[in-house]
Amino acid sequence: MAEVTQEQIEEAIKGYTEPHMEKDLVSAKAVKGIDISGGEVKVKVELGFPAKGFVDELAAALKERIETLEGVAAAQVDVTWKIVAHSVQKSLKPIGNVKNIVAVASGKGGVGKSTVAVNLALALSAEGAKVGVLDADIYGPSQPRMLGVTGKPESKDGKTLEPMNSYHLEAMSIGFLIDEETPMIWRGPMVTQALEQLLNDTNWSDLDYLVIDLPPGTGDTQLTLAQKVPVSGAVIVTTPQDIALLDARKGLKMFEKVEVPVLGVIENMSTYICSKCGHEEHIFGEGGGVRMAEQHDVDFLGSLPLDIRIREETDGGKPTVVAEPESRISLIFREIARKTAAKLALQAKDYAAKFPNIVIQNN
Repeated sequence: MAEVTQEQIEEAIKGYTEPHMEKDLVSAKAVKGIDISGGEVKVKVELGFPAKGFVDELAAALKERIETLEGVAAAQVDVTWKIVAHSVQKSLKPIGNVKNIVAVASGKGGVGKSTVAVNLALALSAEGAKVGVLDADIYGPSQPRMLGVTGKPESKDGKTLEPMNSYHLEAMSIGFLIDEETPMIWRGPMVTQALEQLLNDTNWSDLDYLVIDLPPGTGDTQLTLAQKVPVSGAVIVTTPQDIALLDARKGLKMFEKVEVPVLGVIENMSTYICSKCGHEEHIFGEGGGVRMAEQHDVDFLGSLPLDIRIREETDGGKPTVVAEPESRISLIFREIARKTAAKLALQAKDYAAKFPNIVIQNN
């Protein structure tokens, strides 16, 4: 029996399109080693995004393909991942302990952006990444309530803050520093300065992703973020109706203008599921997020139902991804998290850390 060649194995792997990157693993440079010994084949795959909930399925799919080749008695596929820093706006440098900052934005309020942001962060963590969440909504901070965190952050040196911790997430919000009932009566410059301080003066610890929950709209805070915060990618949250999509398009165009790549669109409240009978209905219209993604040539990351449990669990300080990890909604969030991270993994990497610093000394 003729021994199988490396080329044949690569061809078999090429026939499988990885669903999150929407590319084959050879083109995506994810195949890191093929070892052939007699009729036994060992393949090493290294993804650029966390995929704890998907590695077994991926390994099984590749194993099945390879084992159909003539000359292969058995195949072993080892899938791991490695998250690297990706490039940011040209004029900015990445933050020391944060590999990638992902901004979650919406054109208008009321589309469930903060709920999506916190569940997205928790889903990335569940998939195996080290994640933080920064609540950039100075006027309406909601992350402390959503993460069930009370108390004030510590400062060990009187200058910087230690992030709060909840469900394996590091978190920072103006909501931790003020009373929940106190309104923030601040003008734009104070808000933008507060955002910069919350980001830069928090001792984040080697995060793969920092999810920033932006306030709605395209005003001061969003522009500050775009001009002063090194963002690797943005995610737009919308609901299906035309008014929400109109404003979501503005958010998308804002990021394009300031050279922040839009990783994709998430459609929230896409269908209503009746809690009594389970009937599903498109009460806000249908397919708006998909059409918007197609029109603007960005990826559609997924759609989430309007389900009472999402609201109840988030209001109760235990978002769905941790409250019901095996539920359909949690699995949708995890799929969206993998897609978001996979789209980011396909972006240009940040090589700044690899270049030596040239120091000119006068001797």
